[in-house]
Amino acid sequence: MLYHFSENPGIKTFVPRKPPGRGGLPPVVWAVDEAHAHLYYFPRDCPRIVYALSDGVSDADKRLLFGPGDSGTVIAIESAWLERLRETDLYRYTFDERDFRLLDATAGYYTAERQVTPLSVEREGDLLAKLAATGAELRIVPNLHPLREALLASSVSLFSVIRFRNAQPLR
Repeated sequence: MLYHFSENPGIKTFVPRKPPGRGGLPPVVWAVDEAHAHLYYFPRDCPRIVYALSDGVSDADKRLLFGPGDSGTVIAIESAWLERLRETDLYRYTFDERDFRLLDATAGYYTAERQVTPLSVEREGDLLAKLAATGAELRIVPNLHPLREALLASSVSLFSVIRFRNAQPLR
């Protein structure tokens, strides 16, 4: 199964749209696989950085970016978004994988170039509890810019910066 997350509970049909920042793609409907679904347990416009431990991460970067926690995945959001995370009603739309084609296996992205009707829609409930259940470490930081710069300068190769255009300006 594939999923799309929305704050709108009443979408009957998903219509392809031109993706912002991806000029080479035609209008598409986006979906994500189950392994990456937890990366979307957030308000739609919430900026976040997700990174994971992998081979090749230096000991210094492990200490700096992962710290003493036991999780191999860290998800960071800005403190300005915490209340919205607590209050957001999020809905998970489920799709049949046969309607989509794989776009990016690392990110779990799938796209469809035609209208798609969801098989079901379910309210997600307590997003903080759902995130905690994933085993990822959720970090609340005042500003994402320093973390992004640290990751870019690090040996961490598995990271994603989502909706960064909505991050607080660097102070």
